[in-house]
Amino acid sequence: MIRKAVIPAAGFGTRFLPQAKAMPKEMLPIVDTPTIQLVVEEAVSSGIKDILIITGKGKRAVEEHFDGNFELETELEAKGKKDLLREMRRISSLADIHFIRQKEMNGLGDAISYAEQHVGNEPFAVLLGDTVIDAPGKPITRQLMDIYDHYDKTVIGLEEVPKEKVSRYGIVGGDKIRDGLVLIRELIEKPPVAKAPSNLAIAGRYILTPKIFEKIRKIKKDKRGEIQLTNAIQLLLEEEAAYGLRFDGKRYDIGNKLDFLKTNVEYGLRHKEFGVDFQNYLTDLVKSFKTKK
Repeated sequence: MIRKAVIPAAGFGTRFLPQAKAMPKEMLPIVDTPTIQLVVEEAVSSGIKDILIITGKGKRAVEEHFDGNFELETELEAKGKKDLLREMRRISSLADIHFIRQKEMNGLGDAISYAEQHVGNEPFAVLLGDTVIDAPGKPITRQLMDIYDHYDKTVIGLEEVPKEKVSRYGIVGGDKIRDGLVLIRELIEKPPVAKAPSNLAIAGRYILTPKIFEKIRKIKKDKRGEIQLTNAIQLLLEEEAAYGLRFDGKRYDIGNKLDFLKTNVEYGLRHKEFGVDFQNYLTDLVKSFKTKK
């Protein structure tokens, strides 16, 4: 049974400079909600209430977002803004959230190593703090947990990507067990197209066994000075099986500006308060651009 989740949120966010110079990229809003809140809510919706967020230098805003704010709540209560008051209190009581700081930005594998004392000898979920996955019906983390409950082994969320984009992701190769489920044979971090074993990309969601910490300690830094989690999982394959689930859902990576804009448009169109008005605005905007051409 998976009881704990780890959310790495320690990167510099260089692709979002200058915005990310003073504000963590994980706090960038999807319409009106910080990205990392949506990630935490996914873990909670999957049945996990014990969450460790791994932060770094300049990430204090992440901690403050999930903290209570007595002054703000008092102000909202005095002004009769009951809906906002309920939402602020809900955010601060979502889960038992703990924080630890990664001392140096040494990659995802290194960030995960900071969770060893917290998770102990238990399997745990990992949700990247800058990746939102919209899954109809069942959250993607819950989908992975169900696979783990059956096989009792590492499970990785996968998505199909265009062949020309495989060099941007960690890619897995393996044997099909059934539709959507793969027994993983190899993992390669950002391979050239010609060397990619498939177009199945690691999508920022994992269920890991505690043996991963031992493997992370054996991994050397790559040419960028980072310890890659992908390499640690590849080492783990020498001793135990791992599975990949091509999940039912859509991944939104807010790690780059264009995808961030697309994500906000899609979530904005679905917003219950102003989605219809936003759609009308975009329709008129597109028409005006066509007219100008």
